[in-house]
Amino acid sequence: MNISTNFDSGNIKVIDCSNAQNIQLEIEKDTNSDFYQWFHFRVQNVKEEECVFRLINAKDSAYPEGWEHYHAVASYDGEEWFRVPTTYKDGELIITHTPHYNAVYYAYFAPYSYERHRNLIHVAQLSERCVATSIGQTTQGREIDLLTIGEPADNKRKIWLLARQHPGESMAEWFIEGFIERLLNYNDPISKMILDKAVFYIVPNVNVDGSILGNLRTNALGVNLNREWQSPSLEKSPEVYYVKQKMQELGCDMNLDIHGDEALPYNFISANEGLPGYSDRMSILEDRFCKSWKRVSPDFQTEHGYPKSEPGKANLMVCAKQLGQLFDCLSLTIEMPFKDNKDNPDTVYGWSPERSKVFGASVLNAIWESVDYLR
Repeated sequence: MNISTNFDSGNIKVIDCSNAQNIQLEIEKDTNSDFYQWFHFRVQNVKEEECVFRLINAKDSAYPEGWEHYHAVASYDGEEWFRVPTTYKDGELIITHTPHYNAVYYAYFAPYSYERHRNLIHVAQLSERCVATSIGQTTQGREIDLLTIGEPADNKRKIWLLARQHPGESMAEWFIEGFIERLLNYNDPISKMILDKAVFYIVPNVNVDGSILGNLRTNALGVNLNREWQSPSLEKSPEVYYVKQKMQELGCDMNLDIHGDEALPYNFISANEGLPGYSDRMSILEDRFCKSWKRVSPDFQTEHGYPKSEPGKANLMVCAKQLGQLFDCLSLTIEMPFKDNKDNPDTVYGWSPERSKVFGASVLNAIWESVDYLR
């Protein structure tokens, strides 16, 4: 048996793999950080052999409640990711699987590779609707890609979508891929008509370094980017610094920040009722957006989510909160599950890349019904 992680987003430490029935592993911490939860590893020479993988440090991970009722994903080809039997017992995450081929990948969620990210950027720019630019570099010198879709004009609404501030939340970039594909679809009437009213600025992966390094929450310096929005710096968080700078240059009438949640088995949003500048106008915008999305996507719901912030006590270090306050705009955090959507479960795939893409495409309807009311 051979277990390896020497690839894009790989993360695991082998403690003992001498017995297939008792393979002991540990999840590595994020770079320069104590966060850990993301894992992604490759196993070889195990065809038709029952393997029991024990992630023995699961209990001390960033979100141990995320392991309850969770099932890991596996893939033979790196394309189709299916769920495998997984239990959480005595502080260990135990994955049991008998591979039908000699090599298999296991991961916390279906990875979204840097190669796929680059392909997304380059294919999108082939559309006459889209321009790809770099707005700066990460701490390790990688480009921060921005897609501008639509023809900028003073009378158009400026709508931003950001993903993967937390790199281990790979479903966020799958969501963005589905959204971009629909927005660039010339046969979609909403895509065509909304670009007469709005221009979209999309950063598919804010935290490229962390994604490649196999981190859950942080960039290469160990910084949680979604706590940097009040005072980002070139030294610690250039990824946020450059995005916020570009937003202030171009304007922002709406912002959607895409994430994944470890514990809650639902799709939901976190709104801005705790902002010091929260108003009836913001409340009406949020309500309109949510009702519209619920009409077109049964995968979206509003009954389950995070506790609401008390008036005036929102954390302005968080992206959606800071931008909602700064631009007095509709600014929401969108969360998807690592587990499955409890309201609409899939026993084979759980919440998946394909469902994330469809969900991402569906949000365009909610934006379309909101765009005339953003200002």
